[in-house]
Amino acid sequence: MSFSEFLLLYVILMTTMVLSRTVPLFALRGRELSPRLVAILDLIPVAAFAALVANDLMQPEAWATGNVWQALVPLIAAGGVVVVARKTGSLIGCAVAGLVFYVVLGAIPL
Repeated sequence: MSFSEFLLLYVILMTTMVLSRTVPLFALRGRELSPRLVAILDLIPVAAFAALVANDLMQPEAWATGNVWQALVPLIAAGGVVVVARKTGSLIGCAVAGLVFYVVLGAIPL
């Protein structure tokens, strides 16, 4: 890909990104949003984070090689984090618990 092709692609993508983020801001400015729409919009950060985390939790290469324990460690650690999240509601507590679960489970030689 030449530099001019890259630049054209970059400009098109940047324009699309800027428009998709700014047009709704101007279109909805000063309007009262329904509680249902606000609830839906509040789910966007959670969904984006879940998409990032799901990539690390599901390890197809570990399943493909037959290393079931390596594939299960992140899922078990995530289950522990869910329990901590339900009990404490603390983001820092969840991060620490996730690290501890992952390190402890990863240290088990199977």
